[in-house]
Amino acid sequence: MKRISYIVFKYLLGILFVFGGIAHFTKTEFYLKAMPDYLPLHEFIVYSSGVLEIILGLLLLINKTTRKAAIGIIVLLIAIFPANVNMYFNHTDFPDMSETSLLIRLPIQLLLIAWAYIYTRKKD
Repeated sequence: MKRISYIVFKYLLGILFVFGGIAHFTKTEFYLKAMPDYLPLHEFIVYSSGVLEIILGLLLLINKTTRKAAIGIIVLLIAIFPANVNMYFNHTDFPDMSETSLLIRLPIQLLLIAWAYIYTRKKD
């Protein structure tokens, strides 16, 4: 049962990242608004992080690349954390999201990091 949960949750995380990456191309304006002003090349960062999310999500599903993909996901989550902080501090730019929901997104990042960390250990 433990093995089945491990695999099911690995696929859920991978699929979450694939769909999240696709959203960078279908909801680009949302991601552009999330970008902190001090970063350059907003469009490039949004699109490239979307591509990275898709690639890492897919690589997570391949046993041979699971560990490296999980490490990549952790690094990516750390890299995009400033965008989530920026969203919270500029909550008026996101009228469809409450200030509370934007605040809750911050610790969710930590949960996603912990979830990905599970797959950094040799298991497959």
